[in-house]
Amino acid sequence: MKILMGTKNPGKIEGARQAFSKYFENVEIEGIAVESDVGNQPVNEQILQGAKNRVRNLKKYAQEKNLKPDFYIASEAGITNLLGEWLDFNMAVIENSDSEQSIGSSAGFPIPDKYITEIMDTELGKVMDKLFHSTGLSKENGGIGILTRNEISRIDLTKQAFIMALVKFVNGEIWK
Repeated sequence: MKILMGTKNPGKIEGARQAFSKYFENVEIEGIAVESDVGNQPVNEQILQGAKNRVRNLKKYAQEKNLKPDFYIASEAGITNLLGEWLDFNMAVIENSDSEQSIGSSAGFPIPDKYITEIMDTELGKVMDKLFHSTGLSKENGGIGILTRNEISRIDLTKQAFIMALVKFVNGEIWK
């Protein structure tokens, strides 16, 4: 199974690989750097829109390169206060070769209000790098690994979001 993913981030690619491997055999994911067409720190509706934009841009890339994958996928992490509290979570978008699309989300974790302005001015990963005296947390276990004392990693959050999005594809008869 050939999958194109709208990122070169190894943690996101691994999370997606783990999710798809639960339901499909011979999963091969190629990461392609494409734009989300939203800001560096997606907020609220921009989170889902960024993931959808990445899928759209992946499809353009595939058409230009004459690639025919089974799935186009993307994930976007961001912050939201739509439920009255600031949370960080991931959205995943999956589109198959028939242009059927599904979305899913990961668990979310709370963000202290006192960091929101700085996060919006830069991005959560940079603020977490500063707080934890690290670099590149967004590429590794993520700040969530530190926050949960290594119980949950960025890979786990990405995997959760893709498993939720795969619900439609592995139970397609319910949606048809």
